[in-house]
Amino acid sequence: MLEAGNNSELPTIPGKRYFTIGEVSELCGVKPHVLRYWEQEFPQLKPVKRRGNRRYYQRQDVLVIRQIRSLLYEQGFTIGGARNRLQGEEARDDVSQAQQIVRQLRTELEEILRILRR
Repeated sequence: MLEAGNNSELPTIPGKRYFTIGEVSELCGVKPHVLRYWEQEFPQLKPVKRRGNRRYYQRQDVLVIRQIRSLLYEQGFTIGGARNRLQGEEARDDVSQAQQIVRQLRTELEEILRILRR
């Protein structure tokens, strides 16, 4: 079991449009085979598939994956429980996703500020 708060140790999501499964694996601390499994279990995960069935995830997918990871690894939900949580009414108000987005924005704004100060 991972410690709570591990999400804050995940790397910042770069400001690009699409991410490969390898990049998402690094960004979310989850192996690629786990990501492929979660795609089958969570209807919210629909990466774009291009040439040769290669997956390309968007920023929103990365945030959802981080939320799934938090529900499963940190909050102790089962796959079914996490799926219900994401599909239920709570999903719209989910505090962990909101906190994640705020952390991400703050990190990006600090980076912009650092660049502007040069």
